[in-house]
Order: sequence, then C-alpha cells, then structure tokens
Amino acid sequence: MIIDDNREFRDNLKTLLQLYNQNNLLKFKIIADTYSLKKGKILIAKYKPQILLLDLELQQESGLDILKYLSVNHYQTKTLILSGHEEEEMIFKAMYLGAKGYIFKPNIVSQLQEAINTILNFKIYLPPEAATGFFRSFNHYVTKFGTLETEIDQHKNYYHLTHREKDVLGYLIQGLSNEEIAQELYVTIATVKAHLGSIFSKFCVKNRTQAIVMALKENIV
Repeated sequence: MIIDDNREFRDNLKTLLQLYNQNNLLKFKIIADTYSLKKGKILIAKYKPQILLLDLELQQESGLDILKYLSVNHYQTKTLILSGHEEEEMIFKAMYLGAKGYIFKPNIVSQLQEAINTILNFKIYLPPEAATGFFRSFNHYVTKFGTLETEIDQHKNYYHLTHREKDVLGYLIQGLSNEEIAQELYVTIATVKAHLGSIFSKFCVKNRTQAIVMALKENIV
C-alpha cells in the first residue's frame, strides 16, 4: 500500500514496483494507494497491508500520525518511509514511532528493492545518509516522544535484564531477525519473542526500534 499526496509520484512508484514484479525481483500485489491520512486509515483497516510505503508530508498532514495509528491499533504492517525530509529530527521521529526503514526520495530507484527485502526479513533499513543523522541525534530527541521521559527516568538503572535478555538485545542491535536470534542462541522463536516482550516491558517501549534506542542511550549493551 502507498500513501503519498503526489499523484505523479504514486504513479511512478507503482510503475517501478511493477517492474520489480515483472522481473521477479519482488513478488507482491499493490492493494491500494491514497493521498490522505483519513483515507489511509480506512484502507489500512480494510486491507491490513504487509508493507506500507509512506510519505511524511501529506497536504498539511503528517505521516507520523499514520505510524501512531498503526502502533495504537497493533497492526503488523511494516512501514517504509519515502520522504523528501532529510532532517535528523524527522528521521528520528519516524523510526522511533515504529518505521522499519527510511529512504530519501532522490535515492528510491537505487535503494527501494533492497529496503523492501530488508524489512520483509524483520530488519531495519537505514542507508548511511539516514543512519548517520539518526544515531547522531537520538540522544537529543529520545526524551521527546512516548513515555520515556516520565516512565524511564523513574526506573533508571533498574531494568534488571537477565543475561539471556542482554544476549537477545545485543543481537537485536545488530539487526538480526527473531529467526536469526533463535539460531544464534539455540532456542525457539517463541522463546526469543518472550525475551523481547520482557525487554519491551522493562524498558517501557512498544517496538524493536524503541528498544534499540533505549539500549544505546543507556549504554546497556
């Protein structure tokens, strides 16, 4: 599914995606595209897309609201940001709110296929030009969103991660999927998910990206 307020861009993006399909580079179906948050939320609820390609600036609306909507409603949709915004703050906001990847629009042709494959494999896609800004700025912005400032400070240094949870967190930071972490630790995927649930609870976060940010901020791993 695609949400972008530029009709010409959506059409060009669909053409590029169909080329991937025709050349067997990716196999998928484009189920919907729209230009607004309101219609986007309706279509997400109807189709529950596996992948969402999302712009962040939608006719005076913010694509960040879609990320919040996905999180609040516990959708499993993997969101890839395709944005003209190159500001560090915007990259951080999007990733903190649950985006699985971020591409600057001028780089879509060269990066889109790899980005989609990456997030489908339960990894985060941040090319160097986006990752540098993200990691340089996360200390400055981490306390602006969610419940981190009020809840985490009350429990600072009291996360009480087990040895195995620290192992899982370390592999998470390296970008491994649940399946890969299970292979590394010789445990089941269900066990990895249980450890991740415990980590999220102790950190008071909602997703993998937020857990990574917290671990780096607190120098836990």
